[in-house]
Amino acid sequence: MNFHFSLQNENIWFRLKLRNLIFIVLTLALLLCCFRSHFSIVNEGGQETGHSDRPRLTVQYRINCTEIYEMEPVELGKRIIRKQKSYVGPTDEAVVNATSDCDCFVKSRGYNATQGSDFEREFPLAFSLVVHQDAALVERLLRAIYMPHNIYCKHYDLKSSDDFISAMKGLARCIPNVFIASNLERVQYAGFSRLKADLNCLSDLLDSEVKWKYVINLCGQDFPLRTNAELVSDLKKLKGGNMVESKWPGGKTGRWSVLSYLLKDNNSQYYESPVSTSEIKSPPPHNIEMFVGSAYFTLSREFVAFVHQSLLARDFLAWCEDTYSPDEHFWATLIRVPGVPGEVPRSDPEISELISKTRLVKWSYLERTLYPPCTGVSIRAVCIYGAAELRWLLNYGHWFANKVDPKVDPVLMECLEEILSEKQLRPKLQ
Repeated sequence: MNFHFSLQNENIWFRLKLRNLIFIVLTLALLLCCFRSHFSIVNEGGQETGHSDRPRLTVQYRINCTEIYEMEPVELGKRIIRKQKSYVGPTDEAVVNATSDCDCFVKSRGYNATQGSDFEREFPLAFSLVVHQDAALVERLLRAIYMPHNIYCKHYDLKSSDDFISAMKGLARCIPNVFIASNLERVQYAGFSRLKADLNCLSDLLDSEVKWKYVINLCGQDFPLRTNAELVSDLKKLKGGNMVESKWPGGKTGRWSVLSYLLKDNNSQYYESPVSTSEIKSPPPHNIEMFVGSAYFTLSREFVAFVHQSLLARDFLAWCEDTYSPDEHFWATLIRVPGVPGEVPRSDPEISELISKTRLVKWSYLERTLYPPCTGVSIRAVCIYGAAELRWLLNYGHWFANKVDPKVDPVLMECLEEILSEKQLRPKLQ
């Protein structure tokens, strides 16, 4: 009897030990996986095969972001030295590989640790991201704006590379409340498809379970200048209004007033950009008065619902299809239509890009007149910011910077990440 009892105890003890051993092995395997996902793995050719950030350059070069913000000359000098060295970021394939294990990816990137306050959760936001390249930069933007109670629609260009598309699908599969638009476009420069990409996301966002209050559209080279809590605080002050650039047409009436534009040739192949025809364009329907602005917006849920349900909005959208760069007059015009949710009266002053807080863009031909010179590089007259503009960006009052690129200045993005992270650790706004 005692013998059997002792044997039984030994069997129980053995099973418990085996269970503990299995648990320890699985835990170590998971930690190893996440460790490998968290740190970049560089092969002999210098290319990263892992996805996550390499050691932060601000740490590697002992760059103090606070002193860069204060424009301390020594710190700016370090940044200039750093800028002279080439930057090689993770490839699209690296993002694909990293998202092959969602548990490790989410934990290593901190998505599971991100939580908002009650103040933020009571005011969920939606985002429409229209992107086409550089999966690592898109993921970095997504991580900077991510909150689990918000909702994020991503539209990738059908012309994008296979690796980029796989990476976008991987991010959507791994990160909660992130999804791919149900309808995708082959985005054409200055064509109707750019506007349609956002509209596809807006339609999906309206159908989502998250009852968001406002939606903001972004591209892959945007980056936040405010925390989610600060953004919510500012949006509440709009009291249902919209934040959209809207100005009188000036010299841009030719985009719609005289000629129609073709998007495809006789073989149904898309032109690189819309081509003007000799066909006379009809005036806008419903006697709509035209305004111009930007493709980028901050819109209330009520306004987006109006755009999708209103006959006037649908007729105007159809009319815009053969105009040049319709994304730059569709939103700017609709917010001026009498009676729309958050209407801006036609008699109100112009809303320039420096008044509309959605995105802060610096044009080379307005430097020294409206703002200080670009310290990064200018491409097609648009500044890709440098770290010396950190203070200006954070103090101007806008919500997102356009454009950023770590290949131009990686220190700026690291400092923005560092400053926003520090703000998020402070007591939440009430």
